[in-house]
Amino acid sequence: MIKLWRWYQRCLTVHPVKTQVISSGFLWGFGDVTAQYITHSTAKPPPPLLRLTDNKDKEADKNAEFKVNWKRVAITSMFGLGFVGPVGHFWYEGLDKFIKLKLRYVPKSTRFVAAKVAMDGLIFGPIDLLVFFTYMGYATGKNTSEVKEGLKRDFLPALALEGGAWPLLQIANFRYVPVQYQLLYVNIFCLIDSAFLSWVDQQKDAAWKQWFTTSFLTLKERGGTDGV
Repeated sequence: MIKLWRWYQRCLTVHPVKTQVISSGFLWGFGDVTAQYITHSTAKPPPPLLRLTDNKDKEADKNAEFKVNWKRVAITSMFGLGFVGPVGHFWYEGLDKFIKLKLRYVPKSTRFVAAKVAMDGLIFGPIDLLVFFTYMGYATGKNTSEVKEGLKRDFLPALALEGGAWPLLQIANFRYVPVQYQLLYVNIFCLIDSAFLSWVDQQKDAAWKQWFTTSFLTLKERGGTDGV
């Protein structure tokens, strides 16, 4: 493990962008495999069927086995390769320089960390989710109307759930982790995040998603009514 870490450090020093791109692609692909397994494991079992022959028993057992959708894994990996890796690298480098040079906050101070967490949550977080669900929609063969419908169904639940977790993780990241390793820190948690987002995308019209959407629309309608 120590040798692997040192090798990664050397790669990060010599080829920072390339290393982040490749590691992001690998982690997002692995995260999707995890999401597929979780979705398979938590799926409701089909109703009991009357099995008349051994062939039917074998077919049922075959259908119950977990099989990786490698096409989906490849599509998700490409999101890590094409967006998270390169954009994330320049985002964290640029964010650090902006707050130091433009806002002139002292590194590691409360204001410094708070500004980073706020900008990351308000700018990069929503953009990341928007790009992910849009890309996954088109990449899996959906048309424009289906992609828009998917965004309405998936974006708000994911934003609400991630909004409670990522700020806490980023406080530790921006406070204690050197800037050159901040994307690595994020990539480690992206393994969980990619599994979570892939799982959200695979849940289709789950009841908990509808609750988020309905609650938001209700609040929006109340706001409009009160405004009148």
